[in-house]
Amino acid sequence: MSFERTLEKLKILADAAKYDVSCSSSGSKRANTNKGLGDATGMGICHSYTEDGRCVSLLKILLTNHCIFDCAYCVTRKSNDVKRAAFKVQEVVDLTINFYRRNYIEGLFLSSGIFKSADYTMERLVAVAKKLRLEENFNGYIHLKSIPGASDELMREAGLYADRLSVNIEIPTKSGLKLLAPDKNFEDFIKPMEKVKNEIIQYKSEKKIIKSTPKYAPAGQSTQMIVGASGENDFQILKTAEHYYKNYNLKRVYYSGYVPISLDDRLPKIGTEVPMLRENRLYQSDWLTRFYGFQTNEIVNLNHQNLDLDIDPKLSWALRNLHEFPVDVNKADKRMLARIPGVGMKSVAKILMARRFRRLNWDHLKKIGIAFNRAQYFLVCDSNLFERRDLTAEKLKATILKNSNSKYDKLLSTQLNLFS
Repeated sequence: MSFERTLEKLKILADAAKYDVSCSSSGSKRANTNKGLGDATGMGICHSYTEDGRCVSLLKILLTNHCIFDCAYCVTRKSNDVKRAAFKVQEVVDLTINFYRRNYIEGLFLSSGIFKSADYTMERLVAVAKKLRLEENFNGYIHLKSIPGASDELMREAGLYADRLSVNIEIPTKSGLKLLAPDKNFEDFIKPMEKVKNEIIQYKSEKKIIKSTPKYAPAGQSTQMIVGASGENDFQILKTAEHYYKNYNLKRVYYSGYVPISLDDRLPKIGTEVPMLRENRLYQSDWLTRFYGFQTNEIVNLNHQNLDLDIDPKLSWALRNLHEFPVDVNKADKRMLARIPGVGMKSVAKILMARRFRRLNWDHLKKIGIAFNRAQYFLVCDSNLFERRDLTAEKLKATILKNSNSKYDKLLSTQLNLFS
């Protein structure tokens, strides 16, 4: 195979992989052994950031962009007139090792279109990871995309060589999937997810008894949902995410704003704004449920089915529940401290620690690092000042927005027009 042809494949299959955003590596602890290559301990990937602020990267490609399915939202659908390519298993192995030796990457994110069958495709993805681990002694991070409908045997083997596995459910609801991908069966997404969950539980139990038990998908599994392709509201999307977190022990659910790529009447027209701000609000809501103690029904519900685009979901909840405020930071428990707009979990921990030694006032809170422009309207401390007075929710929102700046300000006016 010539260098020019390999480079051509790389351009095609790296470009096709850019629509998949679910490529974080948090949680992997695969240390280097036997003088091998790489070390996945504490790593993130694909220009993601680790907890200590390091930016790290990976080789992110498809094994092939050939596909037997014709999903309306997918750039690699079989009816789309795009240039096709496919890597051989050994080519991906060689690229990964050569890129790693040149310090271009710290891991591999490998997905694929489905050619011939789910098992045929998954078998080749597993073969790449297996060769890297056993033949090249590669200990860097490997993330494999599980192919919907793949057999239990292949899913089990995949988890022994990959750090993370993920099955993209793509469309949040069964009705949406049936509309845009009628050839696909929703249950095919669930089966590999269930298998991975059970294998992780089993291997962890066995390792408590037999220390030599190998690790199985140490960074867990994740999934991705496309936002804005099939008409679901934010309540449906976040309830779907809640279901998968609860029932399949997912590490992350990723939200990807739909990029219009098709003239299909079932989809937003080409040129329609990508819902980046909405995507951001979904991630913020996801964070609130995972780390701040919120329930999904508190953020969105049947009476409030879409997230506010002009304010973050935590502030939105606070304005709809003004009866819960003001919160006394010198007396409130952790749960209520975490619900104050402008107070993050690091600040909550600092407040709980600092108030053991003295009552906190505004100067203390500013030094702790709270976002004063929002928090001042929702808390009281060792001071007579309380900024909210008798402001209504509408006036309070307007006041906060007037004194706030956001990197999404340019997007805000455009995306709000979509709802008018």
